[in-house]
Amino acid sequence: MNDVIVVGAGLAGLVAVAELADAGKKVLLLDQEPEASFGGQAWWSFGGLFLVDSPEQRRMGIKDSRELAWQDWLGAAGFDREHDEDYWGKKWAEAYVDFAAGEKRQWLYDMGVRFFPVVGWAERGGYTAEGHGNSVPRFHIVWGTGPGIVKPFEERVRQAMAKGLVDYRPRHCVNELIKDNGAVVGVRGNILIPSSAARGEASSREVIGNFEFTALAVMVTSGGIGGNHELIRKNWPSRLGKPPKHMISGVPEHVDGRMLTITEKAGGRIVNRDRMWHYTEGIKNWNPVWPNHGIRILPGPSSLWLDAKGNRLPAPNFPGFDTLGTLEAIMKSGYDYSWFILTQKIIEKEFALSGSEQNPDLTEKSIKKVLARVLPGPTAPVKAFMDKGEDFVIANSLEDLVAGMNKLTRDQLLNVETVKRQIEARDREVENKFTKDLQITAMRGARHYLGDKLIRVAPPHKILDPKMGPLIAVRLNIVSRKTLGGLQTDLSGRVLDTSGKPVPGLYAAGEVSGFGGGGIHGYRSLEGTFVGGCLFTGRQAGRALAQEQSG
Repeated sequence: MNDVIVVGAGLAGLVAVAELADAGKKVLLLDQEPEASFGGQAWWSFGGLFLVDSPEQRRMGIKDSRELAWQDWLGAAGFDREHDEDYWGKKWAEAYVDFAAGEKRQWLYDMGVRFFPVVGWAERGGYTAEGHGNSVPRFHIVWGTGPGIVKPFEERVRQAMAKGLVDYRPRHCVNELIKDNGAVVGVRGNILIPSSAARGEASSREVIGNFEFTALAVMVTSGGIGGNHELIRKNWPSRLGKPPKHMISGVPEHVDGRMLTITEKAGGRIVNRDRMWHYTEGIKNWNPVWPNHGIRILPGPSSLWLDAKGNRLPAPNFPGFDTLGTLEAIMKSGYDYSWFILTQKIIEKEFALSGSEQNPDLTEKSIKKVLARVLPGPTAPVKAFMDKGEDFVIANSLEDLVAGMNKLTRDQLLNVETVKRQIEARDREVENKFTKDLQITAMRGARHYLGDKLIRVAPPHKILDPKMGPLIAVRLNIVSRKTLGGLQTDLSGRVLDTSGKPVPGLYAAGEVSGFGGGGIHGYRSLEGTFVGGCLFTGRQAGRALAQEQSG
């Protein structure tokens, strides 16, 4: 008999299985996708991790502390349901910040994980000291990106498979959690037809058989709802305006949220359904892997951000400062897209693309290719989108640029004089070392950080300076990504019912649990905390369950 059944072979599942197997537990690992998708969404990620007071930070002259990180976390999260839905999420958040400031880096380092030496500065905020945002750079890129963070856990699980401790069954789609006397004791579902679909590609749902397995406990690690746009719109919070009519997908379509409903039917409580994390800088992938495949631009702070009508977004909705604040501003404009206007100089220095496949230099651990980033011109992946992506407009004059923007959307919303007035006003502010434009202040401030000055932020210049051209416009789509709410769990990963009591035999980890407690992030993320949340919850739940069964 199995000690534990784990549903979902993404990163949280692999971490939990590795910890359980290390404790000598027999684990059955089930996943609806083919083996090609082993590791789940984390494989596709940029591999950014939130670390506090790391050696990488100290070498870059960054002074960080656990106290500052917790201040930033509380400012971002905005926990306001502390006696109910946020109770366990806040406890998980405090434990995670302790982990990020403590043993997280060494734990990973001991498994062979290494980090790019320049620390990134994500979600810069732009509010007061106690408001949203990272006060200092904390975004540590794994050397090898997503595949680099998946690899050590995949290796641990496959070693356990060779020892007979783990039985991995792809193409097993769970439809029901089996209960006996109030305890979860197993799963039922369908065996799907074998599939040759590559990682991330849509796979067949043709059923060729059924299964039923029992165990002493079941752990759900099945991910969120990012690939299910219907469910996203159903849970969309009114505070962010109306849900977008059009979205692109930052995750494969099998990230459908099925197991949330299935676990809820077994007695688990879902909290914070209205909290979610979607990016505003999405571009359609010219070479898609999954349906409606979107890629997120990781922008530096210099591009001018306009809504669909050509009006500049209000401060502090600058590139890279406040994802959800900008999402709210865009959706309340009445349209579900926006624009960057920038120069060749800005795109060369400031544009990166999220995802392991969009960063071959880092993913392949090629120092030579990484060094090529400092050469003139955009990176090869960015250049490919400029040449082949449908969301880019390039022109030598502002009149031609705006005409191309209107042609792209067919909405004819943009007036060249309106756009020109705002760019000229911004350009006048660059001429002087003094300014009232907070975006220009932010650009200059960013260049005080060596990491930004070297590889992330272009020297401030006039957008309409012909020597900096050509001009570039990028249509930005809403790209679906993460579920911030989920199954409420205690610090052992036990799923709680509506009365706050653990459902016997039922555990959860990863995005399905809101990355811990049903909402470790509250309303906003500081970034580098999604992959990290899968690592932490998988480890916590795996170790706690192993200890409980051994005890």
